Amino acid sequence: MATITLLLPERTRLPGPLPAAIGRVLARADQSSGEPGARGQLRRHFRLVPDHWPVAALTRVVDAGGRDGVSGNAADTWLRADPAHVAPDINGARLLGWGDGLGLDAEDAQAFLPALRPLFGDAGFQLDAPHPARWYLRLPEGTKLPALAGPDEALGEDLFAALPQGDDAPARRWRALITEVQVVLHQHPRNRERAAQGKPAVNALWFWGAGRLPTSVQSRYLHVRSQDALLQGLARMAGAAAVAPDAGDNGPAGDSLVDMRRLRSLDLLGAQALPPLLQAMARREFDELLLDFEDGACFRLRHGQRRWQFWRRPLSALAGSAG
Repeated sequence: MATITLLLPERTRLPGPLPAAIGRVLARADQSSGEPGARGQLRRHFRLVPDHWPVAALTRVVDAGGRDGVSGNAADTWLRADPAHVAPDINGARLLGWGDGLGLDAEDAQAFLPALRPLFGDAGFQLDAPHPARWYLRLPEGTKLPALAGPDEALGEDLFAALPQGDDAPARRWRALITEVQVVLHQHPRNRERAAQGKPAVNALWFWGAGRLPTSVQSRYLHVRSQDALLQGLARMAGAAAVAPDAGDNGPAGDSLVDMRRLRSLDLLGAQALPPLLQAMARREFDELLLDFEDGACFRLRHGQRRWQFWRRPLSALAGSAG
């Protein structure tokens, strides 16, 4: 029985009334709830062995090619060291952007990396940038790391609160390294060139997502449509075909996962995305449609379900629905 799953943002990001026909259909769906958040959403569809969440190692599979990205010790730990922009405010400083949001290109990476590599080389770390917006450190076996917050958690927040905490050696070491990086980047001439182009300065690196590649990744899906590097990496590790969302195909052929987490229009979902899928399910092109929202709510529709659950009251909106 083939299933198409749509990964969707939190329901609060899709406010407004549902189209009446879609409200009737979703009212007849089986509803459930799971772990909220971006990680919880992906973990509903991918099982890692051992059970951990090494974002850097997984995205590097996509950025550097191959299962392991580059050759090296299997015990190596990968750490994202993403270019970031922080700005001072009355209470300190805040993270205002990182990675793709900074409009980086290969020339930026080529300009910044030579100035930064000696800092990391002295610490025994290897820095490279196989993607202009996603930079990586390869850490030797046994490297001790403090707790490191992801940039999505720290965006707009007080920078001090996101720094490694504590007085132990790893926390002190990484706080010092973060400061040294900021000094080097603050003085870098490439930032003057970027300012002249109206682009934000790259004045920090954001360290996060540490871990080794899992031994295996398990998933039911044969096809994954996404432009997200983490999701593409998970798909590749699971043996699924990972393609861009707009890639052409010949219709469903086995279980498929479609990434729509950037969607911010309820009208696009209700009037454009869902109707053709529901029509295809009615034609038995696939058997089940799952809407998985980042807040943990899930709506599961099966072929024929729309008829025998006709008595359920239509949903007027997503945000107020149970789940």
